[in-house]
Amino acid sequence: MHGAAGANHFLTANTNMEGEGFMKAAVFYGQNQPLRLETWPDPAPGPGEVKVKVAACGICHTDIGYIDHGVPTFKKPPLILGHEASGTIAEIGEGVETFAPGERVLMGNVFACGQCSNCLSGRSNVCENMRMLGNHLDGAFAEYAVAPAKDVFHLPDEVPLIEGSIIADAISTPYHAVVNRAQVKAGERVAVFGTGGVGMNCLQIAAAVGGNVIAVDMVKEKLDLAVQLGASDVVNTKTEGQPAKRIRKISGGGVDVAMECIGNPVTIKTAYDSIKPGGRVVIVGYPAGSLDLNLARLMFREQKIIGSLGCRNVDFPHVIDLVRMGKIKVEPIVSGRFTLEQINEGLDQMRTGKTLRNVVIMK
Repeated sequence: MHGAAGANHFLTANTNMEGEGFMKAAVFYGQNQPLRLETWPDPAPGPGEVKVKVAACGICHTDIGYIDHGVPTFKKPPLILGHEASGTIAEIGEGVETFAPGERVLMGNVFACGQCSNCLSGRSNVCENMRMLGNHLDGAFAEYAVAPAKDVFHLPDEVPLIEGSIIADAISTPYHAVVNRAQVKAGERVAVFGTGGVGMNCLQIAAAVGGNVIAVDMVKEKLDLAVQLGASDVVNTKTEGQPAKRIRKISGGGVDVAMECIGNPVTIKTAYDSIKPGGRVVIVGYPAGSLDLNLARLMFREQKIIGSLGCRNVDFPHVIDLVRMGKIKVEPIVSGRFTLEQINEGLDQMRTGKTLRNVVIMK
């Protein structure tokens, strides 16, 4: 239980607005407060936008960061959280020709401007004017959400609509980290620190491109699943001491790539101690603190520390196709399914650290 956001605090509905033109939404009002079930006006798509009838939205640790830890949102509360959504097109705005009502879609979690220097150089994930769903603008813990058509992607029938929602972040973010930032190559040795929703998919993708993956975690059940999803070795930090030394022994001197998916400065240091000369550390988790590293070693051994954020829009069709072909599995990653009324229970379960990804399903 984490303070006022625990499951024993019930959502309360705003019944001042009901009927056609309104929707149910789980609304964020501030740190340490449970999300509240309220009735809000339906969003309307503007020019170049689409309105999506949300089928499911993943619960991410980013959402927990806003609620439990006071991570600020750009749009001040009240705000509808949720940035990992799938659904069907409900309505199209003026000028949209790429979608039609009823089509199955995935919503991108970040909307890039397409005009800044980063966007024009192919790095839309670090757009200078980015807007994030459920942060800069109202998100998808609601029956409907609106997004620019350019940031919405067709979802083929082979991809399950509910579980496919997690592609928007829990799979696209690892794809960018593994393929674009770490640039993992076939035969390389990769250690993945933290096998939660993001880490487990870093593992899946690294294995899919031919990496030899070591999964590092303290939860046995997660490590067991990691083996099923492609890990060749595991290191249980709860039962095995000196994980960096253990990883260097397994890999024969250090891994080529260490991917830190937790955001803990201590774990980042362990990841750094696990790489070989010439190796690289990719930081995927959000680290709140500072880091003390041996910079002389970094220079003498030509090692790299690389940050990774989100995913470029151009990569989403590739990620969706990997899921369609079965190269990446989404069903095992979804630990729990909750209705909108049960969203605080889903958040509480995520807080235990024993689940990978929970999703909220709209009725």
